[in-house]
Amino acid sequence: MSAAPDSWYHEKESAWLYGRVAAAEPDPVRRAMFQKLGAAAEQQALRWQALEPARTFHFSPSLRARLVAEIVRRIGPRASRHALAAMKLRGLSVYTSAAPPVAPGHLMPTSVSEVGQRHRGVGGSNLRATVFGVNDGLVSNASLVMGIAGANAEPGTVLMTGVAGLLAGALSMAAGEYVSVRSQRDMYEYQIALEREELAEYPEEEAEELALIYEARGLELEQARAMARTLLSRPEQALDVLAREELGLNPDDLGSPLGAAVSSFLAFAVGASLPLLPFFVRGLTHPLWWTIGLTAVALAGIGLALSLFTGRGAWQGALRMLLIGGGAGVVSFLVGRLLGVALA
Repeated sequence: MSAAPDSWYHEKESAWLYGRVAAAEPDPVRRAMFQKLGAAAEQQALRWQALEPARTFHFSPSLRARLVAEIVRRIGPRASRHALAAMKLRGLSVYTSAAPPVAPGHLMPTSVSEVGQRHRGVGGSNLRATVFGVNDGLVSNASLVMGIAGANAEPGTVLMTGVAGLLAGALSMAAGEYVSVRSQRDMYEYQIALEREELAEYPEEEAEELALIYEARGLELEQARAMARTLLSRPEQALDVLAREELGLNPDDLGSPLGAAVSSFLAFAVGASLPLLPFFVRGLTHPLWWTIGLTAVALAGIGLALSLFTGRGAWQGALRMLLIGGGAGVVSFLVGRLLGVALA
């Protein structure tokens, strides 16, 4: 069965979406880039159509494309770039890269290792995710413990409930993280596989599309074309360049779903275990007060750690976390006390 109709439809839908993106793009340089990319997709559709001149081709955008176009119209292309990437639109890296690329201190890349270098993280994103995971476990399980304790439950009941909450929360976090990373990886791999096929079939067209992106970032068109040809001249690097610059994807971001799930589980479990520690100590009087003190110290520490990523003052971050986590615990305790009295 011929692939021409499917490929023709894909190019026509891409051209249609490029038109919607261009219409919603306020920046004239980027608007012109998307218009040119749309025209290139139309030309590619004509090539596919010419392969089967006897066939009647009819185009109507899919429901998914219409929904994405409506999202673009309402919130703009920049905020919609992830949905547009899933539709395999090119040029989205203009929303994540510094512009113009030829400004002092921001030269165009001359090798694949430099592509996207400016907007890579400076490290610490995994640490930040871990801190947030610990915080989620701490606040949620501390609130659960406070609620159960507020209902005048025995320490053994509080401990069992807290352990159940730890396992339920950690497993839920792990499952959610696995699905999220697996879905993202599937999307990346699908997009990159399509890009590999198109690069093999239409290297000149791919180079021209890349040049249009560089032109939108400030290069003269001929200089952009020369740069694109240079970057795509090495087959082992060309796909990496196109994934970063046309699709706005970073192949290095294809993390392990299992690794992400395990990390999420452990981070949540560590945070959720802290409010339970006093209840494991036999003979400890008033374990709830120890839980409150331990949780308060941990919340302050998390607030201090988060200030490294938010740029806020360290003590301000610590106080904010104490107020948020403490407020959640107080509300949970009061609700537990009311329910305990009502059900007694």
